[in-house]
Amino acid sequence: MQKVLVTGSAGFIGFHLSHLLLEEGFEVVGYDGMTDYYDVRLKERRHQILLQNQRFSAHVGMLEDFDRIHDLMLDEQPDIIIHLAAQAGVRYSLENPRAYLDANIVGTFNVLECARELAVRHLLIASTSSVYGANEALPFEERDKADTPLTFYAATKKANEAMGHSYAHLWKLPTTMFRFFTVYGPWGRPDMALFKFTKGILNGEPIDVYNNGEMYRDFTYVSDLVRGIRLLIDAVPQCPPESEAPMPKDSLSPVAPFRIVNIGNNNKVKLAKFIDCIEAECGRKAVRNYLGMQKGDVPATWADATLLENLTGYRPKTSVQEGIHHFVTWYRDYYRT
Repeated sequence: MQKVLVTGSAGFIGFHLSHLLLEEGFEVVGYDGMTDYYDVRLKERRHQILLQNQRFSAHVGMLEDFDRIHDLMLDEQPDIIIHLAAQAGVRYSLENPRAYLDANIVGTFNVLECARELAVRHLLIASTSSVYGANEALPFEERDKADTPLTFYAATKKANEAMGHSYAHLWKLPTTMFRFFTVYGPWGRPDMALFKFTKGILNGEPIDVYNNGEMYRDFTYVSDLVRGIRLLIDAVPQCPPESEAPMPKDSLSPVAPFRIVNIGNNNKVKLAKFIDCIEAECGRKAVRNYLGMQKGDVPATWADATLLENLTGYRPKTSVQEGIHHFVTWYRDYYRT
């Protein structure tokens, strides 16, 4: 039985990933800081659900606390580390950038140090589509330059990619970075658009719609996302022999067992249409408060998911209509609305 340590296990994505890994027979060690960035009760409930499986253990600690996470790693000796924990939220990074410095830079360094010492079989780290920044060529491909981040959040994630590559090169540590594209679904974060829109529509409250709804996102349903991560566990990067032809569109480093992979739905959807789908599912019209573009935001994201499919045979496919249905059903049940 393989043991996986998941940081951020009480988070939105970490919860879904841990649940999937447990379903597939892994032992999962969860680590989460339980910070109050949003309702801690939601995080606690996620852990309570996971703890119903005897192959899951929950541990509370901050990423910045090296001694805490190091001692846990030494005790548990995981085969695989999946590092999802981070200070999330593009907009909050405008208000409190230091939280991103501490969690995303110092915290990720601590995880890298532990992975190096344990010589784990595979280290997988979450990045974000936000690293593509001011790039205008769509869809975004992993080999595109990502040198123009528009927020400090994106800058910390780009730094994580560089840090991960250096450790992979120096210590021959197999490392995969995956870039997420607008993940949504049940048990999502209250600061995310779908959560805010659903709450506002059901309560008859205005919702803020930026750039007058003229924005496009590659909405990725959370179950599709974590299935991609699960399959990437087995796609362990290795330094290619000089004689071997590279896989098409492969981002594999020529000097390290390191790869970057997009996980997206490979389909851009207009924000206005996304809201239309939420209205249809809620059975009510939104009161739309149209606003200009928000600082640090981008007009469009769109993933080229070819590499993910080449590596795993899998491509996300859940439609926004189906994904929104699942979310609104969960929201109504959880909040009894």
